[in-house]
Amino acid sequence: MTPTINETAAEGDLRHPRFRFLLERCRDRPRIPMGVIHPCSAVSLEGALDAASHGLIEPWLFGPEAQIRQLADTLGRGLEGVTIRDASDARAAARAAALAGRRGDVAALMKGDIHTADLMHVLLDRDAGVRGSGRMSHAFAIDTPAYSHPLLISDAVIHLRPGLEEKREICQNAIGLAQTIGIEHRHVAVLAAVETVHETMPATLHAAALAKMAERGQIVGADLEGPLALDNAISHAAADMKHIEARVAGRANILIAPDLESGNLLAKALVLLADGIAAGIVLGASLPVALTSRADSPASRVASAAMAVLEATRTEHAVA
Repeated sequence: MTPTINETAAEGDLRHPRFRFLLERCRDRPRIPMGVIHPCSAVSLEGALDAASHGLIEPWLFGPEAQIRQLADTLGRGLEGVTIRDASDARAAARAAALAGRRGDVAALMKGDIHTADLMHVLLDRDAGVRGSGRMSHAFAIDTPAYSHPLLISDAVIHLRPGLEEKREICQNAIGLAQTIGIEHRHVAVLAAVETVHETMPATLHAAALAKMAERGQIVGADLEGPLALDNAISHAAADMKHIEARVAGRANILIAPDLESGNLLAKALVLLADGIAAGIVLGASLPVALTSRADSPASRVASAAMAVLEATRTEHAVA
């Protein structure tokens, strides 16, 4: 019988409810082979091995084999049941992992100790990458005690200054992820600095256009409104004080950032200042890619692996 998530591990000292929720949703899913790209830092190797301990993945480690084995020995971690594919450096590891994904040897990928720009350069390669049929985008799932339900933020990694059509696909990818991880009622807030439309503020124009596109069925699967400022997107009190009547106001669980910089700052602020954990994933590729900051904790990497498992197995476990 294919092993599934370890129940004892899932109920360990995990203080973030949504983190436990992701693990619980993986309980009936089989382990998937995951290619971990250049796990040559302590947090990246421990994150991969912890994900295996939780019953989520079968790790395939791509990178300098001698360095990986030495690091595991230093950390006191065993490598039983782990496949290692020797690669000279981070980019070579990314290329080898992408090829393994294209061949079907692995069902998902995980970023290790590699710069995001270097990884995305490989993943987006038309000949050797893992492009899917749509546009790739990234989403963070944030669990913070400061907010009562899971919060997705997109795009904070890939699209520097997305245009309107890019934002439409970013919205649709994020809605699909929310559905996959079990968010039943999906409320999308397209963020700007203010909640009114101004010609001199392009983010408000994009947000208003996206709201109309959702109204006309060009974005489906969620309530979507914009522009909304961050306060009235997540706070009923702020929305009431500003006399904003919107279905999404005060209850948003998907935040669409105006650009990469604002989205990245928001996600990192929630992690560093609000005791959050951020799980990150690339959507729209031919296979899911767990992608966090190189400085993120092993727990964040386990949560990211859980999202990748849910994405990789979603066709067998359709979510309404």
